[in-house]
Amino acid sequence: MVNMGWTSLFLELSGKKVALVGTGEVASRRAHRFLDNDAEVILIGKSISDELKNKGAILNKTKDHEELKKIVDWSDIVVIASGNKELNDYVSSISGKKLVNRADYPEKGNLIVPTNFYLDDIQVSIFTNGKSPLMARELRKKIQATIKKEDLLQIKIQDYARNILKEKIDNQKERKEYLYKILEDNEIKKLLKEEKLEIAQEYIKKLINKDMKTTK
Repeated sequence: MVNMGWTSLFLELSGKKVALVGTGEVASRRAHRFLDNDAEVILIGKSISDELKNKGAILNKTKDHEELKKIVDWSDIVVIASGNKELNDYVSSISGKKLVNRADYPEKGNLIVPTNFYLDDIQVSIFTNGKSPLMARELRKKIQATIKKEDLLQIKIQDYARNILKEKIDNQKERKEYLYKILEDNEIKKLLKEEKLEIAQEYIKKLINKDMKTTK
């Protein structure tokens, strides 16, 4: 495997300012994603949907270089996703050390916006090093089909148990061992398969309290 220097990170977007070059399908999709995570977005292009406007997106139709520079200077993140190579290259050239995502040539930027989806509390991102967006979508379907409802409920159970254990056990290693015990507990598995989350939580609470009394 070739190491391209990329690694996955999650970025807090609340209040971040995004300059997005382009208003086509790719640009609009990325605009929705940034807006849904509380970023401010200005799109540079011809027109945007009412849905984007209602989310707070601002359209700027400028092609003036000075105006484009002002928008780039305003931004924290620059996303380049238009079909105009000259425009794309110009905006990229004035972006300096800002975070830049290039939909046309990802390797020319320093930020990737991967295929992304949610399964309840889980956020999954897939990046193929730019080799196949199509396969990223196909892998997404396979992952979605593999993860079961009880897997998602197990996350809630683990979080519930961790919060109780933090109050009772100071040693992180001991807490981890106990969480594995809960993960492998057949009664909990059965309850989660039946989607009886509250009963599983009560079972865990009693189990932990019982074990804590025994160890004292």
